[in-house]
Amino acid sequence: MSENQHPPSLSALFAVFARIGVLSFGGPAAQIALMHRELVEQRNWLSERQFLAALSFTMLLPGPEAMQLATYAGWRLRGTLGGLIGGGLFVLPGAVVIMALSALYVGFGQLPLMAALFLGIKAAVIVIVIQAFSNLSKRALKGGVAIWIAGLAFTALFVFDLPFPLVIAGAALIGYLGWITPIAAAADLPQGRPSNSLAHLAIWGGLWAAPLGLLYLIAPEGLLLEVGLFFSKLALVTFGGAYAVLAYMVQQVVGDFGWLTTGQMMDALGLAETTPGPLILVTQFVGFLAGFGAYGWAGAVTAAVLTLWVTFIPCFLWIFLFAPQVDRLVAWPKLKAALDGVMAAVVGVIANLSVWFALHVWFETVTRDSRLWLPDWASLDLAAVILTLLAAILLLWQKMGLIRVLVIMAGAGALISPFFG
Repeated sequence: MSENQHPPSLSALFAVFARIGVLSFGGPAAQIALMHRELVEQRNWLSERQFLAALSFTMLLPGPEAMQLATYAGWRLRGTLGGLIGGGLFVLPGAVVIMALSALYVGFGQLPLMAALFLGIKAAVIVIVIQAFSNLSKRALKGGVAIWIAGLAFTALFVFDLPFPLVIAGAALIGYLGWITPIAAAADLPQGRPSNSLAHLAIWGGLWAAPLGLLYLIAPEGLLLEVGLFFSKLALVTFGGAYAVLAYMVQQVVGDFGWLTTGQMMDALGLAETTPGPLILVTQFVGFLAGFGAYGWAGAVTAAVLTLWVTFIPCFLWIFLFAPQVDRLVAWPKLKAALDGVMAAVVGVIANLSVWFALHVWFETVTRDSRLWLPDWASLDLAAVILTLLAAILLLWQKMGLIRVLVIMAGAGALISPFFG
């Protein structure tokens, strides 16, 4: 909490984080701005220095930084229970909405009207992803080496289809070695706060592993264990946010596992953009559809809940394990340098996603030939192109709010699509 401030009551903490969770639309930047306004500007629960140190800390961790920032803020204010309140309420509203939307999608997603609505939303998502690419590139591409890393990451994924974790690990190593920016000599690092790290590691690591161990005992060859293991692995490499992770999910979920089609994966991100909470909730939709395809409705709900568990339990683990060492971690030069490498690579990852997503929205037929994605120009969807131009006008020129744009784009999709059917 801010210096010379008494900690808020649990009821006040619950009310504020419930408000943040319900209003957390618009992606990480908007969510972080909302938390800053609620926690620093309006209530002075955290000082500016504490908030910025926490934000720097969460950027070092895998997983959704805004959700982890909420968890850390709650922990800082009221300990472990406060962290559970902060992180839990940030995720819960969006998770409930995604569960309902996933069920509606399975039941009605193939109807012409639903397809038209989704086309408008997907056209908007193209522009949203391009915005994310532009914003991140301004922060992450610090010099020629960083630009080269971004270009190599794009080539590695788009042309050679290399594994996402390999790309991230290579970029982190380049940054760690000081090839992006010179690494300053480590000064005396601040001392961390006392913590019971081993207890947190045992408790949260055990909670993370428990459903996987149970599934290994009762259904070692089943899809649910495969889902749990995949999204557990994803939780370890989710640097750069949901847009970066989506490229990896496409590579695995569509190409390797065959759980979803390309069109369903594109719909997944469109749905996640319409809900509050972290965009990484897109994984819940993927788990739901994978479970439905294998086991029907019961399997869909079970797989979605399992996906949520193995995606977000690690977030609590990272925060409770490392939060007492925040001041020390954010001052460690080599760790920051490694993160600089990762963020440069993520620019290339998001560029790959932008091109892939646009091709599959604008063209009905896209094939991979000689290591490149090639569209069939005869299959160009003029409605999708027109809708994308409309989304660009609304978001980039008119600067409309995201939710308003998504509503307009869904309606525009329903109006325009029949004329190009």
